[in-house]
Amino acid sequence: MSMHEAYLQEALRLAEANVEAGGQPFGAVLVKDGLMIATGVNGIDASHDPTCHSEIEAIRAASRRLGTPDLSGSTLYASGFPCAMCLAAMYQAGVEAVYYAYGEEDGAAYGLPTAPLYRGLGQAFARQPLPLLPVTLPLPEPHLYRRWRDRQARHG
Repeated sequence: MSMHEAYLQEALRLAEANVEAGGQPFGAVLVKDGLMIATGVNGIDASHDPTCHSEIEAIRAASRRLGTPDLSGSTLYASGFPCAMCLAAMYQAGVEAVYYAYGEEDGAAYGLPTAPLYRGLGQAFARQPLPLLPVTLPLPEPHLYRRWRDRQARHG
């Protein structure tokens, strides 16, 4: 069995255990430098948190364990095809590769599609299904982002 197969088997084992515990069929394993750093399972039903996806939970646990949000050089193994939120989180964290077992079509056949979210996010900002509406109001000076950047430079 290859390393990829072994990590995917672990993600599937986590997903199966999560189903037995009453959760959704998703598990994830995050690996860095050949070591399993963190795992996660979908906890939406238990937590009532729509962001509690297995991949997000694995990223959160790995970031806490490593003491950094930068997971560059890591690989994520997921039982199912990642949704757009999870993929965005992987980009944000610096995950370098994702391997998955069940594809988009597999999830969609059981009411767990990812394609509609990807389609919506693929629209231009002005055509997003969820309106993005700026509000014009007086903003603090100096610019909030500038203050953040300056603070980072001082306390980096």
